[in-house]
Amino acid sequence: MTGAVVEYLGALQAEQGAARNTLSAYRRDLADFLAFLERQRRPLRDAAADDVVTWIEHLRRRGLRPASVARRVSAVRGLYRHLVREGGAAGDPTEHVEVPRGGRPLPRTLSRDAATALVEAPDVTGPRGVRDRALLELLYATGMRASECLDLRLDDLNLTAGYVVCTGKGRKQRLVPVGAEASAWVTRYLREARPRFTRARDAGRLFVNPRGGPLSRQSLWAIVRRAAAAAGVRKRVSPHTLRHSFATHLLEGGADLRSVQVMLGHADIGTTQIYTHLPTSALTRMYRRFHPRA
Repeated sequence: MTGAVVEYLGALQAEQGAARNTLSAYRRDLADFLAFLERQRRPLRDAAADDVVTWIEHLRRRGLRPASVARRVSAVRGLYRHLVREGGAAGDPTEHVEVPRGGRPLPRTLSRDAATALVEAPDVTGPRGVRDRALLELLYATGMRASECLDLRLDDLNLTAGYVVCTGKGRKQRLVPVGAEASAWVTRYLREARPRFTRARDAGRLFVNPRGGPLSRQSLWAIVRRAAAAAGVRKRVSPHTLRHSFATHLLEGGADLRSVQVMLGHADIGTTQIYTHLPTSALTRMYRRFHPRA
């Protein structure tokens, strides 16, 4: 492994908070590319677009799926962007190389009516139902990942101003608007249900189990599936289905793609840095205009 690659992986960990599994995958992908260049007797800094294209064809002949090839090219592209930025290479040979696509399944989404029926399905005559309704409303209102929602703490809410601060991949925080419907149900949950769960213990999380501990990922999946069954939704549904539905319904309503990517927090870092300069007031106006339950 060259010093340039070690330095790049270190930067990924220090600057972007890359997870251990991500770093391991990048290390394997870059080692494969370096081994290819060595066989071609080509130094890393002198590689050209033709070398990258030949490597891609080599990967295809080895039977790698398009998604796997695309991931490896992405790792190499990230390395060269780092090298160019640090003066270790004159140019990026991957810049104009087309990345293989295909084989990626379309995300599952719900219609607006089905999503509404699902979030309204819990029986709110008891504290668990109020909690489940608030949880489902917030998931659909914000498009948060399951882990992001479960990790929310009380201090992450500002329902008066109408937003929540969640922590995503790489420990990066983002601000997401919350519509009136979800805000009302979370407020009711905080007033009526959560105090009954935290009499003996309070884990500090927004959503807790009846013993006051953090709500588990398995419990969240069960809540979503139970609500889907009660709503008569026959397709397989997960918390991520509500995330995909959130994005789809905003875009179908005419929302700006880049603003939706900001709220989802899943753009690549170079693009995200541009999008995060959008003013919060603009995001809030767009959200209230296009989200079906704002």
